[in-house]
Amino acid sequence: MSNVVHLNVPSRSDREAQRHAALLRSFAQHRRLGDDVFWLKENAELLNILECTGTRPAAAALAVHEKVYVRVEQRLGFFPQYYRFLLSICLDLEDLGFGGKKGEVLVDWVAGEGLVEAELSDLQRGEARRLMLRRGVDPLAHDDGLDDRLRGFIARPATFALPNKKAAYELTHTVFYLSEYGRRDPRIDADTRQSLDFAGTLAFLDQNADLLAEICIAMRYAGLTPPQIWEDWLAAHLRGFAVERGEHLPVGDDYHEYFVCNWLMAAAGGTAFTGRFEEGRMAFFRPETGFGPLREISECMFHLENRTGDWARMRGVVAERLSEAGHRILSLAEAASQDFERFFSGFARTGLGAGLPPSRQEARA
Repeated sequence: MSNVVHLNVPSRSDREAQRHAALLRSFAQHRRLGDDVFWLKENAELLNILECTGTRPAAAALAVHEKVYVRVEQRLGFFPQYYRFLLSICLDLEDLGFGGKKGEVLVDWVAGEGLVEAELSDLQRGEARRLMLRRGVDPLAHDDGLDDRLRGFIARPATFALPNKKAAYELTHTVFYLSEYGRRDPRIDADTRQSLDFAGTLAFLDQNADLLAEICIAMRYAGLTPPQIWEDWLAAHLRGFAVERGEHLPVGDDYHEYFVCNWLMAAAGGTAFTGRFEEGRMAFFRPETGFGPLREISECMFHLENRTGDWARMRGVVAERLSEAGHRILSLAEAASQDFERFFSGFARTGLGAGLPPSRQEARA
């Protein structure tokens, strides 16, 4: 006679549902207060990633946001300055399967109040339009040049050959909105493809995983294939993340970098959020990867009196001033870029400073 032992091992789908539920509960209930703008930001980002990657958490996991959804009109009425966060949360909950049609009411109210007219930047207008068109309302129907202006901004590669994180993030978000997060062709041109390549080269040289992951996602949403060197490094970087649990943990962590690296895994055809999540407050900490050589290269170029944008001439000059690790990263960045020579020509900044005429005082002396 034999004894049969039944192991109650959760199925893969059950394990995935448990991970999603723990992650959603941690951000909804254990990190910040619900009326904190940072609470809105964190939860809007998480829900957006789940929605645009086709991830569908179980209804029980989404139920953690029931109180937020029930009172979303009151929140929007009192905090209209956060209407993009609140719209995003409401629309994503509904589209993830939460149920309800409050999104239509909120969109109509925002349009009637003219909240989009208070935005100062085309990028914010683009985000608002993208959100509200999800319920069939275009708050900027009269502005038929918005998309062209956004495309004009991202189609200037020279902007993205210089270290400017704000501009680089605006590049990625512009592609997100124009592509409806990968759902339609954003109609970008060769110059924009080069902008993405330049911005990614800088992010890789800086070893900035947060920005580089967004650039890779934007490239995929634009129908492009990111360099394998970049995505391999990001995959290894993600594997090195530490996810800790405890009520004492700070919430000023690296959660956003963790989010976008996971988002990229899904956008590239893999699975996002495969880590081990526990109930309660969680914090996410990036691995120690050291510093990229971007600052070293910039300082080297700045102090050279006879710098040139010719990479063939400058390669040796730059390389001899870098550490071994810095030189290795530079070599990888050169191999990954579609046109490193043109990138470096802009990065070198040999224009005004290299050929300044004498100052007025010097001319009079």
